[in-house]
Amino acid sequence: MKQQYTACVIGTGRIGFTLGFDKKREQPASHTMALLKNKHIRIIAGCDKNFDELKKWKEYVDGSFSQFSFKEEKKVKIFSTAENLFLNCNPDIVVIAVNEDSHLETALYAISKKPRLVILEKPVALNTKEAERIVKQSAKYKVPVLVNHERRFALDYKLAFDYMSRIGDVQKITGYLFSGMRLYDPAHEKTGGYSLLHDGTHLVDVVLYLLSACGEEKLSKPVITGLCRDEKNKKVIRGFTANYTTKKVPDVSFVMSGKSRFFGFEVEVLGTEGKISIGNGHAEFYKREESKLYTGFFSLEKDCSIKVPRKTKYFSNMIQNAVDFLDGNAQLKSTLKTGLDALKVLEEIKGKIK
Repeated sequence: MKQQYTACVIGTGRIGFTLGFDKKREQPASHTMALLKNKHIRIIAGCDKNFDELKKWKEYVDGSFSQFSFKEEKKVKIFSTAENLFLNCNPDIVVIAVNEDSHLETALYAISKKPRLVILEKPVALNTKEAERIVKQSAKYKVPVLVNHERRFALDYKLAFDYMSRIGDVQKITGYLFSGMRLYDPAHEKTGGYSLLHDGTHLVDVVLYLLSACGEEKLSKPVITGLCRDEKNKKVIRGFTANYTTKKVPDVSFVMSGKSRFFGFEVEVLGTEGKISIGNGHAEFYKREESKLYTGFFSLEKDCSIKVPRKTKYFSNMIQNAVDFLDGNAQLKSTLKTGLDALKVLEEIKGKIK
């Protein structure tokens, strides 16, 4: 029988809480909502500098079906600092959902309190130097850390990972990221307020995840093409393509734009016998079949045998992975190692486009 674990949430803003009210997103879409949905977890505390918003968080959590109790000692406690939280609570799971520029300080402190598991929102840190300090702290106190690169837990991306073995030799993997947000701006180096880090960490991580199905785990030495700078501020980067080659996949690339008037996130994998196209809100799988158009030729046709789930369960599966890990029934699917690997790719790209 699974145990019930206690949890606290440090950072009750968007990803920590309020995205759970977005009616267009697949729910649960925040740490709080995913924790509440899991019957093996009970939230015991929350922490945020914005105390007015924190009180709203407490009211919601205390009133939720899975947490409701007339007993005062069963109600969640709230704190404005992590120090006060750990003086009064000893949670099994610590969720860190603060802004990127607070990841290092918060993670180092939380790990030193020796919870059974830390769930750290992506990216691991602002840069690899900070991330490596978190890795060392994790090893020092023997506290495992799960990094919320959510697509590693999503059912549609799991289908894509498994389908990699059915498309023949992989010829090309391309990751696309389009938005109106600056890709890089040195003025925001200390806050992480640019898309290369904020959204790019997801794209790089999922490409590395799919690449691992080919026996490759890392990317290095990018060749940058199509570099586009902001018209008014040449230090701001608005577009680029980063190109790589590996022993098993001759062509891997990231195409990113920060001047688009839409948000797009997609990965395309082309094999010698099939293709995968997957992104926000869609997943298609293609296989080699005798052509309907040309005698003696083969074409790629949609593989209708693949049933894409209506709900990907990306957030709830992440929390379930934490429970299964603590129960001793599973390994963590997204770790400090995989998070650091993604950060190294981003940092190398940043060094090339500055």
